[in-house]
Amino acid sequence: MSLLVLTTGGTIDKVYFDATSKYEIGDPMLPMVFHESAVTLPWRLISLLRKDSLELTDTDRQTIREACEREPESRILITHGTDTMAETAEFLSGIPGKTIVLTGALSPARFRTTDATFNLGLALGAVQSLPPGTYLAMNGTIFPAGKVRKNKEAGRFETTGPVE
Repeated sequence: MSLLVLTTGGTIDKVYFDATSKYEIGDPMLPMVFHESAVTLPWRLISLLRKDSLELTDTDRQTIREACEREPESRILITHGTDTMAETAEFLSGIPGKTIVLTGALSPARFRTTDATFNLGLALGAVQSLPPGTYLAMNGTIFPAGKVRKNKEAGRFETTGPVE
């Protein structure tokens, strides 16, 4: 089994610039996390976008969808900003023969205290074991696309409807 990783930006890849007190999207952090975690599964990375998810457009989502449809791998992990991850997951629903798992982080992977490593591990396990479909892997839970939302006040994702 070979895995395709698509990166789109989001908090997981943000870099904090102390002098200006702002964040910018940096290089993808997934390769470092996979290396430090001794991931041996064959994978390849395509860095599609470097955007905060609040800046993603339907054109960007179409770019992500086309990459999922075009590339030969049937297992796809996507790093994505958390604010609009649920919308992108729903946009990617219905791609036949593909297991797609989106994940991200509420704090940058470069921070000492971050949920990024845990979420990437969850997503990696999910993408290898789930049947074809589109899912989110956050907060220790796998959510099917179309049945999840981000609860910004609580800082977590939650189900929006019955899960089959």
